[in-house]
Amino acid sequence: MSEIPAKATESEDPSEGARARAADGLASAVGGALAADGVQPGDAMWQSSPPGSIYDYIKVASFSIGPDGLVDQWSLRAEHLFGISAGRAVGMDPIEAFIDPRHRERGMRKMAEILDGREWTGVVPFRMPKDTEGECGHEGLAEVYVMPTRTEEGEKAAVCIVVDVRTLRSIETDLAASQAIFSQSPFGFLLIDSDLRVRRVNQRFASIFGGEPDEHRGKGVHDYLQRGEAERVAATLSRVLETGSSITDMHVTGFVPGSDERRHWSVNLYRVHSGSGRPIGVAWLGIDITARREAAREAAAARRNLALLNEAGARIGNSLDLETTARQLLDVVVPGFCDLATVDLYQGLLAGDETPPGLADGSAELRRVAFASAVSDEPFAGTGVPVSVGAVHHYPFNSPCADALRTARPQFVPGEDGGLVQSTLAVPMVAHDTVVGLVQFARTKGSEPFGDRDRDLAVELAARAAVCIDNARLYRREHERALILQRSLLPPGDPEASGLDIACRYLPGNANTGRPSEVGGDWFDVIELPGHRTALVVGDVMGRGLRAAVAMGELRTAVRTLAQLDLEPAEVLSQLDEIARGLGAPGGVQQATRAARRPREADLSEVYLATCVYAVYDSVTRRCTFANAGHLPPVLVEPGESALMLDVPPGMPLGVGGEPFEEVEVDLPEGALLALYTDGLVESRDHPLDEGLQAFVSALSDPAQPLEDVCDHVLNTLDTHHGEDDIALLMARVQGLPNESVGDWTLPREPRSVGRAREYARAQLISWDMEALVDTTELLVSELVTNALRYGEGEIRLRLLLDRTLVCEVWDSGLVQPRRRRARDTDEGGRGLQLVGLLSAAWGSRRTPRGKTVWFELPLPGGETRLTDPAEALLSLF
Repeated sequence: MSEIPAKATESEDPSEGARARAADGLASAVGGALAADGVQPGDAMWQSSPPGSIYDYIKVASFSIGPDGLVDQWSLRAEHLFGISAGRAVGMDPIEAFIDPRHRERGMRKMAEILDGREWTGVVPFRMPKDTEGECGHEGLAEVYVMPTRTEEGEKAAVCIVVDVRTLRSIETDLAASQAIFSQSPFGFLLIDSDLRVRRVNQRFASIFGGEPDEHRGKGVHDYLQRGEAERVAATLSRVLETGSSITDMHVTGFVPGSDERRHWSVNLYRVHSGSGRPIGVAWLGIDITARREAAREAAAARRNLALLNEAGARIGNSLDLETTARQLLDVVVPGFCDLATVDLYQGLLAGDETPPGLADGSAELRRVAFASAVSDEPFAGTGVPVSVGAVHHYPFNSPCADALRTARPQFVPGEDGGLVQSTLAVPMVAHDTVVGLVQFARTKGSEPFGDRDRDLAVELAARAAVCIDNARLYRREHERALILQRSLLPPGDPEASGLDIACRYLPGNANTGRPSEVGGDWFDVIELPGHRTALVVGDVMGRGLRAAVAMGELRTAVRTLAQLDLEPAEVLSQLDEIARGLGAPGGVQQATRAARRPREADLSEVYLATCVYAVYDSVTRRCTFANAGHLPPVLVEPGESALMLDVPPGMPLGVGGEPFEEVEVDLPEGALLALYTDGLVESRDHPLDEGLQAFVSALSDPAQPLEDVCDHVLNTLDTHHGEDDIALLMARVQGLPNESVGDWTLPREPRSVGRAREYARAQLISWDMEALVDTTELLVSELVTNALRYGEGEIRLRLLLDRTLVCEVWDSGLVQPRRRRARDTDEGGRGLQLVGLLSAAWGSRRTPRGKTVWFELPLPGGETRLTDPAEALLSLF
């Protein structure tokens, strides 16, 4: 409280008795209040207001005026209010010092009245006196209460109590504003004291928790919140009260009276101080965010579903494999959307049947292709017996899953009592208005049950996966058909050749990765030629797909046709080049040739390019002739030597045209290993061609093993699992005809040579224990040697070759090829070649560098082919 000068004495004014009686009544009231608080009235005179009273906010000061009208006492609060020290203020005339000159006359009259013993209260404008530098201070407005007193000598004096009016009005305004903010705030407002008890609440808070605002006074947080939440909030309030750190957007959860709905509030806390700066409590400002939380929850669910759909769009459908696509769907939904999930597809559709039985009513057989679980690896039971991945099953007709398949609508399936699953969504997979399968999403107990939003999301996920699975199914069907076409164009079974041990491998693109892909144009072939010779072919049509496979088939057929004409390897490739140029032209080879001569007017038809290596191996001489059209070089491994790539001029690819092909002859020793291959074996994105070729050569380090083992070793050693291109590998080990299996004679050009030829043939066959072939061979040898004498030129050469069949060759220098014709009944000649055709398994002629060779082939006794009786053959001619 403001201190009162000690020199002031009791007033003698008649009104002093009334004021004394009023003071006694006030003291009694205060004493009663103090007694209620445990304070004895007799002790009231010793009580002092602690910091935090009203005087901390208003500016109150006191001073006394002596009988001479001058200041004789100046309090400390007066020093603070007026900014003048007591040493300067004592002795000053307050009227002259603080009152404006315009009001001094009136002030003098009031001062005279006061010193005459009258009380006075009023509002007085004042200004600060000049300071030591002669400058006037600021102006103010003060409410003054003047009480007359007497000095010890009995002279009249006065005590003045001064209050700064502007501070009072500021407090009044702030108080009104605070009251308005507190009472009119749309938020819940609480004032909590240092004991964490509610001291005041506004109407908004009371309207939520019931009652009048005054009824909440003295309550704690435990009266409004459940125990765990109340303890957390109480600890936070204590921390704010101790540290002064504010808390913003603290989420509090609880219930309001009369409702079971859980409510959520956002609370801001800050510490409240008195005017002296002492902490006196915590202010609580709360807003109900239940609706906002629900909206945020809905928005978060929508964002989560959208993110799930985006992830599904990015991850599902990257593969054209059915099982992989189904697993991708489950990878997306488990555990983000559900805890367990399965995918079942119609078994008939997987097998290629477009309309399997039971598809309409949902009773058709299904195959479980994928399963995923975040809680257990056991097979998912769903609504029936557990089904393992890969198992074929069907749902009962009246089951929810069968109903979903039948109606193409999702079904909610409640979980069984005592089971792990709380609820299941059975969603049909519909693609292009066709149900291809069923996906089941399940959530375990303790998880949030499926809602309508979840159902819509599940339908969208299943629809996206269904389209991808249906595309994969259609692609698999087309791919299998293309593979069937491609394999039908390759040699069936294990090829056989005279004087060669053959092993081959063909791997279509992505066959090792399990991912379907377009078929390619790689091919290989083993073609038997006359004279126990063999043509080895490996080629690669550039590009992929059915067009490449069809082009490969046409080129392979052309190769076999040209090989049967017994053309030289270079000439075979030249003819293939013309054929390849004509594949993409509507008019065939001639149109393509004319277009090539007019580059500016060239037809924009599709161009087919291919690489090919063509080799002809002679088992008698062990000589192999190579011609290459832009293909990778053959690899040769001689016994006891390291593998090496043969230097065969590559030439231009087939379909380019305009460039000749070169031939290279190589003598192959007995036991040598020859390897022909396509680029898919030695080249991939991760391994360049040079590195792959070096690895292939290194893999042929032990060619003495069985040829099948060598092929497997090569495929296991090299990077053949990339699946980027087809792989064709053709390996041949040289096993030439031994000298004792070859009979070779030169005959002079004279009639006696016919008889000698029969004698040579008879003797050779007897030495080979082939007496059963003597008569037929003598007859046919006579015919061929006779034709050579009559129509050929130069000396005659007779050769017999014994391997899987018996081959007889008659050589001469003539260039005219024999032509078989049908003789009339009256003709005496012209039946020699007819007889050769009837008695032999095959016959023909071919050009040689020095003339021609006419040959025939007879099956060996005891083989599958029966020998023709010469007598019956002769009779059939007439």
